[in-house]
Amino acid sequence: MSDAAVSGRRGRSGGGAARRAERTSVQIGTVPAIDRNIPNLELLSEDSLAIIERNAETVLEEIGVNFVNNPGALARWREAGAEVKGERVHIPRGLARKLCETAPSKFTQHARNPANNVEIGGKGLVLAPVYGPPFVRDADGGRRYATMEDFRKFVKLGHMSKWLHHSGGTVCEPTDVPVNKRHLDMLYAHMTLTDKPFMGSVTEPSRAQDSVDMCKILFGDEFVQNNTVMTSLININSPLTFDDVMMGAMEVYSANMQACIISPFIVGGAMAPVSVMGTLTQVLAEVLAGIAYSQLVRPGAPVIFGAFVTSIDMNSGAPTFGTPEASQILTGAGQLARRMNLPFRSGGALCGSKLPDAQAAYETANTLNAALLGGVNFMLHACGWLEGGLVSSFEKFVMDADQLGALHKMAAGVPTDENAQAMDAIREVGPGGHYLGCAHTQANFKTAFWRSELSDYKPFETWDEEGARDTQTLATARVEKLLSQYQQPAIDPAVAEALAAFVAGKKASMPDAFM
Repeated sequence: MSDAAVSGRRGRSGGGAARRAERTSVQIGTVPAIDRNIPNLELLSEDSLAIIERNAETVLEEIGVNFVNNPGALARWREAGAEVKGERVHIPRGLARKLCETAPSKFTQHARNPANNVEIGGKGLVLAPVYGPPFVRDADGGRRYATMEDFRKFVKLGHMSKWLHHSGGTVCEPTDVPVNKRHLDMLYAHMTLTDKPFMGSVTEPSRAQDSVDMCKILFGDEFVQNNTVMTSLININSPLTFDDVMMGAMEVYSANMQACIISPFIVGGAMAPVSVMGTLTQVLAEVLAGIAYSQLVRPGAPVIFGAFVTSIDMNSGAPTFGTPEASQILTGAGQLARRMNLPFRSGGALCGSKLPDAQAAYETANTLNAALLGGVNFMLHACGWLEGGLVSSFEKFVMDADQLGALHKMAAGVPTDENAQAMDAIREVGPGGHYLGCAHTQANFKTAFWRSELSDYKPFETWDEEGARDTQTLATARVEKLLSQYQQPAIDPAVAEALAAFVAGKKASMPDAFM
């Protein structure tokens, strides 16, 4: 390093100390949800989309969909004009699409801190963490079954992650709590450990009702009756089957004007055709039927057009992620959702890797970028997903959450105002100069470039002296730092006490069940 460079570094030491102090201070806050200022990728032509829509209507009319163990659903469909044969519902061409027209194009999900409310739909993108894994992984304990304490840690990490707008739902499945009671503990954690919006339980209709009842305690009965305070995931049993558990939960939420993501769960080649067009046809048919049914329960109930699609490895049978075909299906489903004027859910930090390694990073990046460009409005699994969704990883949670900042920057688009044109800087520096000290750089350097809060940008010598830490090691340290800095958001003690009493009373009213 030259003497001039050393001198320059010494001369800026005071400013550097101030910047380091600013970076290391505890800052709790969430940036607003992404508002895209970039165009969506329109992969499929109008003719291709019209073919998919026509074929999906044919599927509904000629093949039909099953509503199993749900006589009430069959009665609703029969009254609406569908032909019901046993548990198979044949929906006349155009009926499902007509019913879907009462669903809102966008809606606001309210958080207990109004500053964290999110609007779902339009050009927005709301980011929520991983959902559903029974296992967790960290650098110290490896892969193990998740506990309630793990769940609480993930909720705290989500609260401390500024790029996450939503606390999610089953961030991991705490297996140390009985199946019939764990939803109560999970909801209580979301309601008290963070003030971001959250998701309700869908594993049994009575648990969906518990979710609504606890929200009435948290927000007030009248507020819940008139506002959406939960978004919940209703998976369709692809192909073309709607079970009584998920549909029962959807009936509860729709009747109470709480939002549902109506989402096929598809592994291409196993639960849908191997072709992109064939899979999109099935996705649309299933979503049309599911959203139409929500509107039969209550017209105007908020919904999200969901698409969770991955492919299959034809050698091992294992699901694969971050593949070109999955991105094509995601993009096409987004186009179909926009043609229905509905919010769209897909994407996430999806990968098949067992560790937060290069494979995980490549596959995750492919899906995150596809979701941003494909017009996703609600991204579940935005951070923490590992091993095909079997594992919630603490290290990958913070790695992914950090990278979500890049999505915010990309979505903002390219400014073209006078400051962005930088003509004053070009004039000031002129030929042969440099921009490090010019007025424009000094005025803009803090916000000019997105910067990771996790990646290592140090020179090799410094990195080596500090232990040659890889990204997973850095992520372990960041998990510990965020948890040590966590501060629980204030909550009315009377509300917290009432929630705790509800949970205790519900638990005491039934024996433990682990199946």
